[in-house]
Amino acid sequence: MISSSLSAFSPAAAARRNRLTWPSVVLLSLALAACAVGPDHQRPATTTPNRFARAEIAAGAASKTTPAPDLAFWRDFGDPRLARLVEEALSFNNDLKVALARYDQANALLREARYDRFPTVTASAEMSHARLSADQGPGAPGAPGDQRDGESYSAGINAAWEIDLFGRIHRQVEANRADAAASAVDLQALQVAVAGEVTRTYIELRGLQERLQVARENADNQRKTLRLVDTRLGAGRGTEFDTARARAQLETTQARVPALEAAVAVAIHRLAVLSGRPPDALIAELETAAPLPALPGKLDPGAPGELLRRRPDIAAAEHRLHAATARIGVAIADLFPRFTLGGLIGTQAANTGALFERDSETHLIALGIDWSFLDIGRVRARIAAADADAEGELARYRQTVLLALEDTENALVRYARARTEDAHLERAAADSARAARLARVRFDAGAADLLEVLDAERTQLQAQDAFADARTRSVVGAVGVYKALAGGWPQRPPRREKLVATR
Repeated sequence: MISSSLSAFSPAAAARRNRLTWPSVVLLSLALAACAVGPDHQRPATTTPNRFARAEIAAGAASKTTPAPDLAFWRDFGDPRLARLVEEALSFNNDLKVALARYDQANALLREARYDRFPTVTASAEMSHARLSADQGPGAPGAPGDQRDGESYSAGINAAWEIDLFGRIHRQVEANRADAAASAVDLQALQVAVAGEVTRTYIELRGLQERLQVARENADNQRKTLRLVDTRLGAGRGTEFDTARARAQLETTQARVPALEAAVAVAIHRLAVLSGRPPDALIAELETAAPLPALPGKLDPGAPGELLRRRPDIAAAEHRLHAATARIGVAIADLFPRFTLGGLIGTQAANTGALFERDSETHLIALGIDWSFLDIGRVRARIAAADADAEGELARYRQTVLLALEDTENALVRYARARTEDAHLERAAADSARAARLARVRFDAGAADLLEVLDAERTQLQAQDAFADARTRSVVGAVGVYKALAGGWPQRPPRREKLVATR
């Protein structure tokens, strides 16, 4: 270790060297710090197809262009209550507040790192009183008593500045800037997640309420059938076997109701918590059934290359790769010496009256060198660790791109197939309802037995429930496509005055 510090320079020595002035040293330092060791970040090359494999089937199911990134697409569902719930969640969701705090923390660390570019200036003052021993300070000959007491006063302004000769500070600031950018897009990604979850949960809530209504309506129809069978039994035209079968089917249908009611309650609780409220806050508002939101316009996923520019998770992965690359330069800079420029302007005196007199002036200019070349093993280990971290972040970036493409392809095919299934089940529900009506008419006319009626009613319940579920999955599938494409979602940090608001 070769080390030179400010304390190694006396004021007298500094005076002999004061031909080295501050302006000249600063200019020299800036000229030398023009380069930074370590690799420069470059966006990784990624190979993407020209089009999504499932784009055509999604376009066939529905050919609206992808919305602008800042367009609140949930408004396309035409449900004001849904739009309000999403806006409230984006303003009051506590997970978003946590992400905002992390974003603020990253920006604060970036500001701290930037201050390392400039000199650190401090002010100091000292007053001391010392008493020597009798052996160290005997009384002067002829003087009354010992002169062993002494006082000293000093005040000064100190400055220290690390000359960024090899770009260590530059790379550290670069890494912190990339970390702050990653935190910003993490916040955007969480906005996408929160808005998407609110929309999906609301749609599922309305779908569950529709299925609950289907179950209750079918139970009413089966209850009427049971009363009819009981009446026929009392008139001597039926059997206990028919009554037992009708009652069993009614009980089976009624058994669906509690599970659906529980699922409805869970969805309402989830929406309340997502909007930053207690679980019971939205019960009165949402427990009344409302129609399932209509599907928005047709979807065009665009080109996969556009996806890479829109998805916040891909942007976050690239920023973290950038930070890891910059930290390689920070580690490499430790192979080279650090130069520190220091200075002091102050005054020293034995009493306060002489403290600011001309002869009490003191000053110091010093150049310190700190070089850990004998500790090179640890330095190279840190460089190897930084290299490995960058390799890992590169692999993470590539995996994020692949997962984004996979997510989009999956969303497109789910949406397209859900729309096809929806169309088939709509016809099945209509036909099963007509068949149940005809079976009841035939039974009343004596042209069919009870088994035919019960089978038609069971088929009607299954078809209508499946159709309600398929409609829900179609609308949820549209949400999935928009979420995968990162279109129609907020792409900038929310307004702070809204997000930090409390209810």
